Amino acid sequence: MGGMFGDIFNMLGQQGADAWFQTATQLAMNVARGEDGDPNPEPAQRQRFEELHPLVARHVDALFEVSFEYDFVGANRTQLTLAALEQWKPLLTPLTQTPPSLQLEGVDGAAMMAQFAGVMGPLFLGFQMGSVAGHFAERAWSLSAVVLPRNTKQSLLVVNNVVQFADEWSLDRDVVFTFALAREYLASVVLTQPGLGDALRALVLDGVKESAAAQGDLMGRIQGMMNPENMATFMSNPEAVLEGFQVPVESHATRALNAATATLGAFFDAAALSITEAMHGPRALVREAWKRHRLTDARGEDAAAALFGMSLQGPHRDEADAFVAVLSEQHGLQVFDAFLRVDGLPTPHELREPSQWFERVTNSPLA
Repeated sequence: MGGMFGDIFNMLGQQGADAWFQTATQLAMNVARGEDGDPNPEPAQRQRFEELHPLVARHVDALFEVSFEYDFVGANRTQLTLAALEQWKPLLTPLTQTPPSLQLEGVDGAAMMAQFAGVMGPLFLGFQMGSVAGHFAERAWSLSAVVLPRNTKQSLLVVNNVVQFADEWSLDRDVVFTFALAREYLASVVLTQPGLGDALRALVLDGVKESAAAQGDLMGRIQGMMNPENMATFMSNPEAVLEGFQVPVESHATRALNAATATLGAFFDAAALSITEAMHGPRALVREAWKRHRLTDARGEDAAAALFGMSLQGPHRDEADAFVAVLSEQHGLQVFDAFLRVDGLPTPHELREPSQWFERVTNSPLA
């Protein structure tokens, strides 16, 4: 067995420091293609998005009083998966820099176990990231499904997923296309801002550190399974190491991250619906369908968020919806142009006290 593991370690080591990401990409592509081969969007449907694009863009520009360069791409699942991997890579790379520490003093085969942790730790991250990215694209419309800082203005929308949503809920396709474009364009404007991006990136990296602790726990389990008396169990049922394994528990870092990302998501929802209704009239069914989709059909999106220590479900999401509703009613959606600044994100306390956030951002020297 030692010789076999040695051969495996040597092979993996020769693949370079980026082997974990190559693994993630290969697995993600396989999952994203699915049983139907991931067909391209119908030309007529893509063309309709392109026709709506300038109308929606003008509404988003008017809301923020900016002139933004929008880059719409009518994509398939594979394209969204690749875009997600590229966006997530720099945020998750810190997990690969320091291998999980194991208690190896006095353990037989300590050198092999140290090598195992150094090689297999990042590789397990690649497996996890690849699987999550592939399943993320099964139902997600765009990268805005998980609120993360961006380094590109390109807005990919999985046309087939948006069409599927409209048809499943018996909604007018033009209305849903408008809502999807508006939500993605709002996210593109906000998440590419340098100030907001820096503030959000700091919160995300803190969340990733929480995930690093979970990765260390996983490697500790594997160490225990690799002891001679447990080797037979490990080889016959390697999945047992994942039994009862959970995402990081709530902490100061995850609370701050959840408050910020949930509020941004709630704003994207509210502003996108406002733009949709400005173009098509009242659309209560779209609001209800989107709310139910978030709760019942977004498992891939939930798993993607968990990679970064955040959650798309829970009380903080309801608090964020209420936060946006209260402030937009009192001050209009324009008040959220504070999200374009480095100091615009709400704290967990401000999420429950919207007036305090309003006072802070309106009196900010950056306002």
